[in-house]
Amino acid sequence: MPIYMDRHDVSEEVTAEIVADLHQKDLKIQHKFNCKGLTYWFDDTRKTAFCLVEAPNKKAIQEMHDKAHGAVPHRIIEVDSTVVESFLGRIEDPKKSQNTALNIINDPAFRTIMVASIKHLSLKNPSGRSVKQAMDEYNKSIIGTITTLNGRIVKQKNNYILISFNSVTDAIVCALKIQTGNQHTAASDIVTSFTTKIGLSAGVPVTSKEGIFEDTIQLAERICDVVKGKIAISAEVRDLYESENLNTPIDSEHIIALDSIDEKFLNGLMDYTEKEWRNTSLTADDFSKSLGYSKSQLYRKMIAITGKSPNSFLKEYRLDRAIELLNKKNGNISDIAYETGFNTPAYFSKCFQKAYDILPSVYTKTSNLSS
Repeated sequence: MPIYMDRHDVSEEVTAEIVADLHQKDLKIQHKFNCKGLTYWFDDTRKTAFCLVEAPNKKAIQEMHDKAHGAVPHRIIEVDSTVVESFLGRIEDPKKSQNTALNIINDPAFRTIMVASIKHLSLKNPSGRSVKQAMDEYNKSIIGTITTLNGRIVKQKNNYILISFNSVTDAIVCALKIQTGNQHTAASDIVTSFTTKIGLSAGVPVTSKEGIFEDTIQLAERICDVVKGKIAISAEVRDLYESENLNTPIDSEHIIALDSIDEKFLNGLMDYTEKEWRNTSLTADDFSKSLGYSKSQLYRKMIAITGKSPNSFLKEYRLDRAIELLNKKNGNISDIAYETGFNTPAYFSKCFQKAYDILPSVYTKTSNLSS
């Protein structure tokens, strides 16, 4: 049977003891609705509760909750148990504590999400060894740091790592260690250099979106991909860190912290870019009109947040998408040039070589070495 996670927004009067009691009431009658309650989480600060239930459908979960105690969930999404465990660390109730009949679980399901993106500063590889081999060695050192600081790797693919932390402090310390530690590949004969960008956001597993932690992941990815600096964090991550550490300010020398206005601009920018980036006639004026900024205001805002002008930002975004297509070997170079919004293959090759110090035609041949 499928597994679902639901969300209950509860009143201020609801306590951990009350939620634990409601969970026990579900377990007593769950068989009548062909359901199996696996576990729950309760966030006393944000007054939210989340139940993980194996059930034939969403309706069965609603009917079970209604019959057991009347607290019908506000939202239900289907989830993968492996993914839930990666994010939250468990998919069943912890063993009962001694002398604790209700088995009260002190876990809010609120997590700090890290996205680490590893990019090539140069794609030259004159030694003949694959870029992938160098990337694998580089990744190992980063993963060791993540594991040491209690991070759980949810997803790892190519140059992308998605990590979940229970503690925002662990997440911040991990990000700093990755950037300041010795993260250079041991393969010194490969003339391939890397830079790691890190974005941090925080949130709950179930929102209005269909995927678990979908809003939080999206913001972390956008912060990682777009915001200048090697480590960038959301406003909430900054506030939580300073709260956990007795109002100790975030390390502004190494970390860029957004405020709520910056986050709103970033989401508007990315929503528009993701919709229109293939349009070869797209200009800075189009961004200005869409985001409601004058050209000079847009330029200043983008320099402040991304470190790039609108045109440079768009060009880099397109080149990143082109790298993805080249790595997947989806089409020839001319097709990829047009598909990623460049007017001509010649201009695409010129921009690619300037950005990565290698022609796309040469890159496709060297990347084939890893196949």
